[in-house]
Amino acid sequence: MRRLSENTSPRRNHWQTKLIYYRAAADVLAAPTGAPLNWRSIVTAAGPKGCRSTFYEVAGSHARHRMVDELINDGGCDSIQIALRYLRSDPVEQLIDETKVWSFWPYRQRLLPRLALLPADEAEAELGETLTAWARRYPALADAVEHTPPACAVEDLTVIHEGLVSGTQAAQRLTDRLADR
Repeated sequence: MRRLSENTSPRRNHWQTKLIYYRAAADVLAAPTGAPLNWRSIVTAAGPKGCRSTFYEVAGSHARHRMVDELINDGGCDSIQIALRYLRSDPVEQLIDETKVWSFWPYRQRLLPRLALLPADEAEAELGETLTAWARRYPALADAVEHTPPACAVEDLTVIHEGLVSGTQAAQRLTDRLADR
């Protein structure tokens, strides 16, 4: 996220394109009309800058700068486990996973300085409370794709426990937390 968002070029700024589609996906999910969630509804919600080909540049198996590719390229065992949890064949679900990270990021940034000061059990509780606060703000997004949490929260939980909780276990714990709220 940081690498893409630091590009300040007004031309060919893929981060700005991703933001359009993240906002559109969140809007479609939050819409009271119950619009179907598919690439067409997301492209329509993206407004005049939305189009099918651009949607597939942002989401899908051949999308540029996919979150799962970054996790795989990290190469760590937990990163690979997390990537496998978020590897999607459905481009809409992939976009939702990335939208969750984008919408959770400000919560995460406020939380990180506190996490480093706490023992693991308290840090996990803080992360869980922050995740619940995010889910209250974005309930449809939190519930989407079987309550899968933002991947960055899963990563944070593995770091909190210093390798004693795997990426798979962390994903399940946070998924359960979202499903039970």
